[in-house]
Amino acid sequence: MDTFKSFESKLYGINDASFEDIALELFQFQAVSNPVYAQYIQHLQRKVSEVKTIRDIPFLPISFFKTHQIQTGKWTPECVFSSSGTTGANTSSHLVHSLGFYQHHALLNFEYFFGSPTDYHFLALLPSYLERQDSSLIAMMDHLLRRSQSPHSAYYLDNTTALLSALEDLRNDRRKVILWGVTFALLDLAEQGERDLRHCLIFETGGMKGRRKEITRGELHETLKRTFHVDRIYSEYGMTELFSQAYTQGELRFKCPPWMKIMGRDVTDPFTWGLLGETAGINVIDLANWASISFIETEDIGKVYDDGTFEVLGRMDNSDIRGCNLMV
Repeated sequence: MDTFKSFESKLYGINDASFEDIALELFQFQAVSNPVYAQYIQHLQRKVSEVKTIRDIPFLPISFFKTHQIQTGKWTPECVFSSSGTTGANTSSHLVHSLGFYQHHALLNFEYFFGSPTDYHFLALLPSYLERQDSSLIAMMDHLLRRSQSPHSAYYLDNTTALLSALEDLRNDRRKVILWGVTFALLDLAEQGERDLRHCLIFETGGMKGRRKEITRGELHETLKRTFHVDRIYSEYGMTELFSQAYTQGELRFKCPPWMKIMGRDVTDPFTWGLLGETAGINVIDLANWASISFIETEDIGKVYDDGTFEVLGRMDNSDIRGCNLMV
């Protein structure tokens, strides 16, 4: 596992200048040491030796996580993250080499955008860790709750009374309050009436995914801003198949940490990517995924901009209903 340690040592020193070199080095490693990815490349009739730039790297369709064990090298998984799904749905599984690394990485990812968890109280409209130990989102949230060292940081999904009491108790607290929830749970709270939550940062995690009628992120944010009397809504973009998360700063565009990059692909040609400013499929490079696969073709639709930010507009037609909102 010395190779894993080598990539980990490089991960947090990545910048715009070094990203491509490290991505290409990781590609060369995974193209040989990941049997599923190696076979996929072979079926594409691509030669690993001909991949010279980041635009040449093949992206593995995310659906492979539903049908194969995606693993680079030989090791025993410490745990397995599973996606949520409707009854009978074929869900994704992500073999996790080290839960401790995932939690530490998620913490550094959050700190990159928002600073130390000890500056916040985390009120989570999410199922608890004991209910969903196989959820990557809950594993991240559980770690942030504990690292905040706040007696108020807890799960409040089915306890509105306790949530409202905590929100009121913390109104004038020196720490900031993050109310972080699945989208339908935030809308459920909003439908109970207007509340003054100007002392809170509201974080949402995605679309309805089967629980409610889908609306655009812009419509969602306007509803929550109006009902909670806040100026902005924050969003987190992550998934079972990734180790890294992108965040908004209260706008509609997501920003990536240095070890993550989004590329837009032509929706009619999955092997053409690099599209900017137009509707495209979303491809993700997550360099923290060195033990599984770092180059993933998702089923999300969005727009990628030349400054590295991106929007998520929805999902590909006929793609499965999935995601954190189905956890409950």
